[in-house]
Amino acid sequence: MPDDETQTPTLNRGAAARTSHELHAQRLPGAGDTPAPWLLRLIAVGLVLAALNLRPAITSLGALLEEVREGLHMSGSVAGVLTSVPPLCFAVFGVMAPRLARRFGAGAVVCAGMAAIAAGLVIRPYIGSTAGFLAASALALMGIAVSNILMPVIVKRWFPDRVGTMTGLYSMALALGTALAAAVTVPVTGALGGDWQAGLVVWAVPAALAVLPWIVLVRDRTPAPGQPVPAPGPAAAHTEAPALRITRSRTAWGLACFFGLQATAAYITMGWMPQIFRDAGVSAGTAGLLLAVTMAMGVPLAFVIPRVASRLKQQGPIVVVLGLCGLIGYGGLYLAPAAGAWAWALLLGVANCAFPLALTMIGMRARSGAGVVRLSAFAQSTGYLISIPGPLLVGVLYQHSGGWGLPIALMAGLMIPQMVAGILAGRDRTIEDEC
Repeated sequence: MPDDETQTPTLNRGAAARTSHELHAQRLPGAGDTPAPWLLRLIAVGLVLAALNLRPAITSLGALLEEVREGLHMSGSVAGVLTSVPPLCFAVFGVMAPRLARRFGAGAVVCAGMAAIAAGLVIRPYIGSTAGFLAASALALMGIAVSNILMPVIVKRWFPDRVGTMTGLYSMALALGTALAAAVTVPVTGALGGDWQAGLVVWAVPAALAVLPWIVLVRDRTPAPGQPVPAPGPAAAHTEAPALRITRSRTAWGLACFFGLQATAAYITMGWMPQIFRDAGVSAGTAGLLLAVTMAMGVPLAFVIPRVASRLKQQGPIVVVLGLCGLIGYGGLYLAPAAGAWAWALLLGVANCAFPLALTMIGMRARSGAGVVRLSAFAQSTGYLISIPGPLLVGVLYQHSGGWGLPIALMAGLMIPQMVAGILAGRDRTIEDEC
């Protein structure tokens, strides 16, 4: 009897531990096969809010760059460096995302990323120096970089059967945030008395709001829905998949090159297209409106293209269609930039939708959540490094040639390797088959 009495509390403690584990699994539905609908809805809202904040830090600054230069007594060369900082930060800080996600969880890193964006946007207008402005901008861009990498990971983890739909949803939100910041920053600044500092800091508000949905996932360490829960203790180390040697994958390299070349085209378009139209005799206001049209094309197409791409075994045909739109658009800019301005703006807007296609392929070219993390970090970080020289080279060619013939020829020429890389990345295979 004494033995029975001493064993009873132990049994009760074991039952209590099992009950606690079961309740924890219910609170964090990622541990099971059927996540709670409310959690999936919350994550979807979080994805949309996060995506809305992945570009306003860049496009709002572009709209007020002249005022910022005057306010901080910034030289033209420093302003030029400032415009090339985003892809550099995306490449450098994006590499950190996989390690941070393994250590703290993807949801926690995205939550911290949104907080970093908000903090950077609050600090930078009022820091009072060029160095401080650059440092605060880098803080915001760091938050954008890690969130950029982990968006496909979140989609793959919580919506494995709706990769195309969810990628389209947050890609559409990203395009909307980009266009919205470019379109309304100047009017909002005017409404606030012409204060450029106030015009920049208002974009911290949506970033702060985007933190809220992700707080729920800050302590989430559970596996993706449908994946087994690893056994505790040393045995878990033996169940982990071997590390992927992603640099051995042709698909990964193809996707990195495709991502980098489409980013090159996007940054050239955002940075130089209005000047091309203005030099052709188009008014400044119309040139800005043409750029807005190009960017706005990404809102509906960013939702449609990922859904179509996810239903195809190979995405090469979509890559070719987008590339041909780019070639025709650049050809029009070369031959008749003013006469067909609206047509070229629309075509280049379609071509720029290679970005959501690249994000969709990241989610499709890996079987596991860990594979998506590695592939997303490799493709985006390498791709943004590839994109850095493009806008600078266009400026150099324009300055030395005295016209847009050579720069436009460069832009059109880059579409060819972009299509080749996209066809390679769009083949029906995964990086696990090659690593």
